[in-house]
Amino acid sequence: MEVPIQAQEPIAPDVPEPEPERAPERGPRPRGRTTLLIAAAAVLGVVAGTCTGYLVQAHRAPTALPSLSQPTLPRSTGAGPAPLSAAQDRRVKTDGDLRKLLLRRPDGARNALLPRSADGWLDLAGYSRMFTKPDVAFSYFIGEEFRRAAITQWREGDREVDILLVQYRQESDRGASDVVETADSYAEKDPGTDSWAVPGTGNGTAYVHASAGSYSAEAHAWRGDIALEVWVYDTKPVPKKKIMDLAERQMERL
Repeated sequence: MEVPIQAQEPIAPDVPEPEPERAPERGPRPRGRTTLLIAAAAVLGVVAGTCTGYLVQAHRAPTALPSLSQPTLPRSTGAGPAPLSAAQDRRVKTDGDLRKLLLRRPDGARNALLPRSADGWLDLAGYSRMFTKPDVAFSYFIGEEFRRAAITQWREGDREVDILLVQYRQESDRGASDVVETADSYAEKDPGTDSWAVPGTGNGTAYVHASAGSYSAEAHAWRGDIALEVWVYDTKPVPKKKIMDLAERQMERL
């Protein structure tokens, strides 16, 4: 006996539901007829007032004009303020050779194991290579309007010292203070870190790091358009006195 085959309902294909139409964005509200009539009346009122003013002025007698000659003003006999000397004008120092503002290498110090510059200057590419992510640093310092950097390095025993003066254009931002603030935020996050304000700087901070056999110290400060960086690396803990002394003496030269 044959079993009748039941007809199956056709399976509808999966059709995505239509997305609801987005409401159109509202444009500026058009001005109505009343607004146009008020504007037209205001224009007519100005024109009528102008015409009346011309008619009134036409019937008035001419007014005599004052004499064009003026009394001669006496000249000042003072010589005016004297220009600042090179020692008083900070811009003379900071727009000159930054390398001359760096601390001198101590007597008996040797060359750094990893010299960063042959002549004491660092361009943006050379400066960015001092960071763990040079490409990120390069973009960041472009945004901060990097201008130039000077560096001095030396080695005393196992201790390495790097001091940098980094100058910013500061045409639209305060690059020097911005980068010091960023450097401080990173330095504070390192475990085993102690920090102190650098006397006489107003904004400088020194840090000593000691964790897992790695010893280093750093200091950051800024003055005008120049940011200061001091880095010390050693095989034993860096004394607070050492990093503070370097930072204070370098800031005095600015």
